Amino acid sequence: MVTKKNGISQKPVIYTPSGFLHYVKNASASFTSYTNKVAAAFTLIMFVSMSLSGLTMSNNAYAQEYDLENINEYVPNAKLVGKGMFSYYFWDVYTGELFASGGEYDNQPPFALRLTYQRDLEGKKIAERSIDEMKKQGDIAAEDADKWLSLMERIFPDVSEGDVITGIATKEGTSVFYVNGEKADEISDKTFTQRFFDIWLSDETSEPKFRKKLLGKD
Repeated sequence: MVTKKNGISQKPVIYTPSGFLHYVKNASASFTSYTNKVAAAFTLIMFVSMSLSGLTMSNNAYAQEYDLENINEYVPNAKLVGKGMFSYYFWDVYTGELFASGGEYDNQPPFALRLTYQRDLEGKKIAERSIDEMKKQGDIAAEDADKWLSLMERIFPDVSEGDVITGIATKEGTSVFYVNGEKADEISDKTFTQRFFDIWLSDETSEPKFRKKLLGKD
């Protein structure tokens, strides 16, 4: 039967068994092609993701290897005292590792604290959080607080997962900082050194559980 639509004659589409089978085959082929493309795209995404993850792990291992050399330059026979994950609510922020001569920490330099970050953070935020924590240990003159904040903003970069920042308290009482195995700066202010590492190691730290992990007591 012929029908008219908008004045144009149209014939109904009639599928014979062979025609219907041909239609089904074409539809199946199109669907298979689509799923193959999706699978290929997913495989590519997974490959890139795994490659980037592997690259991060490789860079992390590289930084940590050179960090041990850097640490041993200031901390003779440096051994791990303790380590732990620092988390903020539900988010892992960084892994902390404390190194001291022979693995024995006696609250005196030299020692080193290595932080391996688990998420992206702005360097400015790291510096600001650090000065806030330093103030919790006791009053800081406004002039010193401004100077120390400026120093840390210069030292601490924006970090991504796998980045490593290492702080070393030398036997002279100065502090040396490395970022991913590369020396970032050295600060001769002994008061800064004391107050900075007190963020994690002081009895008055705001994170006593994390301190216990660093000291190998948890």
